Amino acid sequence: MNTASRPHDEAVVELLREDPAFADEYLAVALEEADEPGGQEALLRALRHVAEAQGMAKIAERAGLPRESLYKSLSAKGNPTLKTLLAVLNAAGLRLSVTRGDPHHGVPA
Repeated sequence: MNTASRPHDEAVVELLREDPAFADEYLAVALEEADEPGGQEALLRALRHVAEAQGMAKIAERAGLPRESLYKSLSAKGNPTLKTLLAVLNAAGLRLSVTRGDPHHGVPA
C-alpha cells in the first residue's frame, strides 16, 4: 500500500484550506450539476468539504447551528432546509447566486 496516498475527501479539504478562493468554483460547479444523477449528494459533499476546510465548529457557530446538526445536514443522507443551506454558505463567506441557464432546459419539446 502506498503510504503517500490519502482519501479523496481529505485531499479536497486540504486544497480548500490552501486556496479558499477554490471554494467558489468548486461549489459553483457542484450547484450547476445538482440536477444531474447524484448531483444533490455531490453538492452536499462539496459544501461539507468547504465547511471542514474552514472548521465545522466555526461554521456551525457562525451559522447559529449546533455542530451535530451541521454534520447531520451535510451528511450523505442529509437534507438541509434552504434556511440551513443559506446559513452555512453565509458562515463560509459565500452567497448563493442564480444565473440564466439553457433556455430550453426543462421545457418539453
